[in-house]
Amino acid sequence: MRYARNGIFTEQEMVRLKHARVCIVGCGGLGGYILEMMTRVGVGHLRVIDGDCFSPSNLNRQILSREDNMGQAKVHAAKERVQEINKEVEIDCIADYLDEQNAETMLEGYDLVMDALDSIASRYVLQKTCEALEIPLVHGAIAGWYGQVAVIFPGDRLLDLVYKSPFDGVQPPGIETKLGNPSFSPATIASIQVSEGLKVLLQRGTVLRKKLLYIDLLDNEFHIINL
Repeated sequence: MRYARNGIFTEQEMVRLKHARVCIVGCGGLGGYILEMMTRVGVGHLRVIDGDCFSPSNLNRQILSREDNMGQAKVHAAKERVQEINKEVEIDCIADYLDEQNAETMLEGYDLVMDALDSIASRYVLQKTCEALEIPLVHGAIAGWYGQVAVIFPGDRLLDLVYKSPFDGVQPPGIETKLGNPSFSPATIASIQVSEGLKVLLQRGTVLRKKLLYIDLLDNEFHIINL
């Protein structure tokens, strides 16, 4: 049986996951790993949103990138990967970038949204839209050896606290531009995002609501910051 090793979940919970609808916004470093794990665990319907195509600089960390798919839309590679490993999962792909104008249409009808973006501006749009649609959001971000994860329920507006000040429309280069991103940091952060997302869907355990998990893989330090 495909899910025989999903021993932490009951049969009823597996049925709930089969009927769950999860939207992954961003299909690069974090998004590719999130997609892989959600597909393998048995989440029944996935939507991936990304307007980008693969380039050689993606090969060091983006699990969906290969030497033979340079120039391909990332969401198309995502669909191919899902179909290769779990045909029971329905996947819907949108080869476009999320913005103020299209966000509600893209996210409406989903039970959970996964933040796999690399833009603070887009994250603010995501938080605002998830609040309007009453959808929980699992935030993740990476830079070099470091990463963070949080669960944002409608009304929490946690990103306003994480990034300290309201977004004013002018975004400086992210710290990942300086620190880079190796292969292991997105894999680590995505794993925790998936774990948090599954807990939200199944209403199990303690989630990182109104908390920020900060991870320093260089010095093996994990901190939960109450916000």
